[in-house]
Amino acid sequence: MSGGLRLEIEAGVGVVTIDRPDVRNAIGLATVDELESALDHALESGATVLVLRGAGERVFVSGGDLKELGAIRTYDDAVGMASRVRRVLDRVAAFPVPVIAALNGHALGGGAEVAIAADIRIAADDVKIGFNQVNLGIMPAWGGAERLAQALGRSRALLAIATGEVYDAPTAQRLGLIDVVAPRASFDAEWHNLARRMAGSAPGTTRAVKSVIAAAAPSLHPEHEAGATDAFARLWTAEAHWEAVEALMEARRPS
Repeated sequence: MSGGLRLEIEAGVGVVTIDRPDVRNAIGLATVDELESALDHALESGATVLVLRGAGERVFVSGGDLKELGAIRTYDDAVGMASRVRRVLDRVAAFPVPVIAALNGHALGGGAEVAIAADIRIAADDVKIGFNQVNLGIMPAWGGAERLAQALGRSRALLAIATGEVYDAPTAQRLGLIDVVAPRASFDAEWHNLARRMAGSAPGTTRAVKSVIAAAAPSLHPEHEAGATDAFARLWTAEAHWEAVEALMEARRPS
């Protein structure tokens, strides 16, 4: 089963595109495997900047693929899934060169977790972003809660996750969740220019800068993995979660 992910490398810039239009660029387990492979290839290529983006103009990543992940029903399997995705996003966060999330469209739920794993987020001005997993009776478990707390502070992260608030791009920029907002018409040109500008620095510069920043503000929190995945798995297997999923799927079914 294809995960719908492709990697292109040009002039030191690696671009990973999630292209799954049938599920709004949602992440399935095959997508996770392909992302891990793409990270390996990008590292081997000598890319000095990595960009993560979704295909199209509507969605960056809509979250986890509910149709596929709906087969996960036990506590142990839920812990295993959460840990598997979390560790790949930890690799994104720890990637030795800067990672840019180019938010071509909305980043919701798990999509916001993918975005926050990057070092820098640039978004089109009509994009929305939110850690709205609470609407399905669950919580971020892929490292996003910890990374959000580091980016926004404890109280703002708690408010964002507990309410499931979805922010427009200008508001997210004011909060510090998005770094750069670009007009939709020039968005592709602007993220390309940002990536090329960073990639055009002296050899070794991006790695050196990333290593120093990472030491000062670590984006990895392995000590919290067990607690986060345990809490997530308990919510995932609860009846309230499956009732919320069924309601969402019913709303999406054509009448």
